[in-house]
Formats: sequence, C-alpha cells, structure tokens
Amino acid sequence: MNKKLIVGAGLAISLLFNPFSQAFAAEPTVGERKQVDNVAHRGAAAYAPENTIAGFDLAVDMKADYIEIDVQRSKDGKLVLIHDTKVDRTTDGTGKVGDFTFEQLRSLDAGSWKGEQFAGEQIPTFEDILERYHGKVGILIEMKAPELYPGIEEQVAEALKERNLDKPQNEKIIIQSFNFESMKKMNELLPKTPIGVLTSNRAHTTPEALQEFATYADWFNPSYGIVTEELVDEVHNLGMQIGSWTVRSQAAADFLFDMGVDAIISDYPDYVDPRN
Repeated sequence: MNKKLIVGAGLAISLLFNPFSQAFAAEPTVGERKQVDNVAHRGAAAYAPENTIAGFDLAVDMKADYIEIDVQRSKDGKLVLIHDTKVDRTTDGTGKVGDFTFEQLRSLDAGSWKGEQFAGEQIPTFEDILERYHGKVGILIEMKAPELYPGIEEQVAEALKERNLDKPQNEKIIIQSFNFESMKKMNELLPKTPIGVLTSNRAHTTPEALQEFATYADWFNPSYGIVTEELVDEVHNLGMQIGSWTVRSQAAADFLFDMGVDAIISDYPDYVDPRN
C-alpha cells in the first residue's frame, strides 16, 4: 500500500500514518527559533573532504542530526559514496565512477584535494556508512544519477533491509533524489521509509506538482533560492516536510530558519546549530 493514503487531507492525517513525521513534529523549540534538523551536506563538507569518513566523523562531532551521502555504483556492482559522476574533482583519478571497479575506486586518494592532512582518505562503501553510523546519526541517502545504474534501487533497499533499517521507528533514514521515477520505485520497495524529492526548479512548486509528489514522498527538498513562506505552508498542508539546501552562509541559514523549514542541509553544520 502506498504510504500516502490521502493526499491533501492535512498534516494531522499524514502524522497519523507516518510516525517518523510525528517524531519531528514533537521536536521542542529553542528560544523563539523553531528546532530544525541539522543535515551535514556530504559530511561537514566545508571542513573536511566530502563523502569521506573524515567528513562524516566530523559532522557527528559537530552534533549534526543527519549526514547526507551520495550513492553511486562501481563497474563491478559495489555501492560507493561520491557526489560527481566522474572522480576527477574529488580524487586523484580521472574518469566516470561507473567505469572503475571497486578495487580501483578504493585505490584513489579522496582526501588530498581538501588538504594534505586528509591524504589517503578513501571512497567509502554504502555498507561502510550504514555499519559505522546507524544509531549514531541520521542518514539522508541521495541516489545520485540512478538512471546510470539500473537496479540500484533494489540494491539500496536490500542493504537497508539486511540491517533492519527499512523501518523508520528503528533508525533515522531518509532516501532522496532528483530522479522522481527512482523515488517512486523506492517508495514501492520501502513503503515505511521516508522518501524525498530534490529540485531547484520553480515549476515543481505548483500546487499540482506538489500534490503529485505527496502521493509518494514525505519530504520536498528544494534549493533555498526558491523557498518562500507560502511554499513551506503548501508543503506542510500536504503532509510533507521540507528540507532545503545547500547552505554555505549564516545568512542563508537564518533565512531558512525564518521560512520555517524542517531541515537545513549545509556544508557548515555550525551555521545550523541552535546553540551558536
């Protein structure tokens, strides 16, 4: 059964059928500022190499609520974490992720580009991250260009099921993508796991588009340049939550706090920390 039983019936009904959302709704306020989830984008990407253990460990140390990860697949079928579909920017290699075997990907230096103190950081596996961080921090899983990797949805679903992480009452797991068809598939494979859609396109903020997303998604996650109070209200009225990206300034974080979003995805977890 589709997790979105009734579309547009209001937040109360959504919370009734989605205990994960209910947990968010119960978050306390801090002063006059709404408590939002602090999502460390690719780890604490401003301070450590993205999508590496060093970056994720730092995000945990900085008290992030979630780490955001990007999942792709090696030539020989291993799920790995890297943002770009090429390795050129964040490693000492050259070429498409999907053209490398797992052993070849693991041999790359994924840290030196950020600083010599990170030399030797490796591209992690999806399983590495699930094992190391579940129970310590939430994990926001982005399916990066899933159209390049047929069957990757089933692989991700199976890895979560093997660890009993497909049930949101156990651990904080969210899956998101810019590929909406992929997210429809993930909703079918993991009906109890919160699903998010990513966009920077204002055409996806119309009432009709939002209603369509609400039939399979729990989160609508737009770039902060298209966020308005009206959009936040519309998303909430459809029973979804809203998380916005990518914050790289305190001003952007403060803007999103003022808009009333539910999560802020930032390279700088300290900009979202209510204690600062």
